[in-house]
Amino acid sequence: MTLPLSDALVLLGRWLQAAGYQFTSVTPATHARVNARSGADMARSLRDVFGWSRPFHAGLLPAEALDWLQGGGLLQEDRQREQGKQGGGGLRSRVRFSTLGGQLYAHSAYPTLEADAVFFGPDSYRFVSLIEAELGHQPLGPGARILDIGCGAGPGGIAAALASLDSELFLADINPQALAFARANAQLAGLLDARFVQSDLFASIEGRFDLIVANPPYLVDAGERAYRHGGGALGSGLSVRIAAESLERLAPGGRLILYTGAPIVEGNDPFLKEVAPLVEQAGGLFSYREIDPDVFGEELDLPAYAGVERIAAVALVATPPA
Repeated sequence: MTLPLSDALVLLGRWLQAAGYQFTSVTPATHARVNARSGADMARSLRDVFGWSRPFHAGLLPAEALDWLQGGGLLQEDRQREQGKQGGGGLRSRVRFSTLGGQLYAHSAYPTLEADAVFFGPDSYRFVSLIEAELGHQPLGPGARILDIGCGAGPGGIAAALASLDSELFLADINPQALAFARANAQLAGLLDARFVQSDLFASIEGRFDLIVANPPYLVDAGERAYRHGGGALGSGLSVRIAAESLERLAPGGRLILYTGAPIVEGNDPFLKEVAPLVEQAGGLFSYREIDPDVFGEELDLPAYAGVERIAAVALVATPPA
């Protein structure tokens, strides 16, 4: 049996929802530490299989779940034993499921090594919290057009649509794999009318929007993987581009909610220094704040960050000129 990826994800997701599945994604560094503990070599529960991405024996899952995994191309043999590592000899799921705000989100299994991997982690939780806080303070009107640009698994756009009455949701990403995951996650959230666009930012997107949300990659990645590499000298290139182009696509009174990372160099924020003039020159207004002063500290060991003292998670909320 062969299944479209999004269909397989929806079937698995609904089954996990019915089983009361819950899992909170952690940073890759924490994930590695937890999985290195004694007794974590093989899965013993659904959370081990679909949360911690541990190898499992086929008998742990019902036959229909194995069929959905196999049919969607989401099942692989565990190769660790052949490499002389602890554990191995079973199967692995190529998909993970995490819970956030009462919703279930499918995303790529740990570790996310593939170029087209779909990442979900602590940034996703902070991103959704930012959107919910902004919309709680200033809700969207009925029928608002919402765009999640570079949507990945889609949590930002989905959260915005769930918080807005009769909204139109557009989920866009350059990565076809991300769109398949986002499509499934929108269905799991009950957003059956969401629209999906494969696009390099705004290149294939038409019209203006009342809300644009974005959580772009903001790190320097040697392999330039799409979900992780932000471009530019310190990873902020894509975030700057989104800020500039979004102002041209917002309807009057619209908003951009951008969550990203800012490398701090000798107490200064190069991202803010670059993006603030772009918004001001366009005649728009913006607010800017740090959400978390220190994220992905392990990246500072890399040569690209030799002059960086910390990476902060930041929020830019911008509006176009009236």
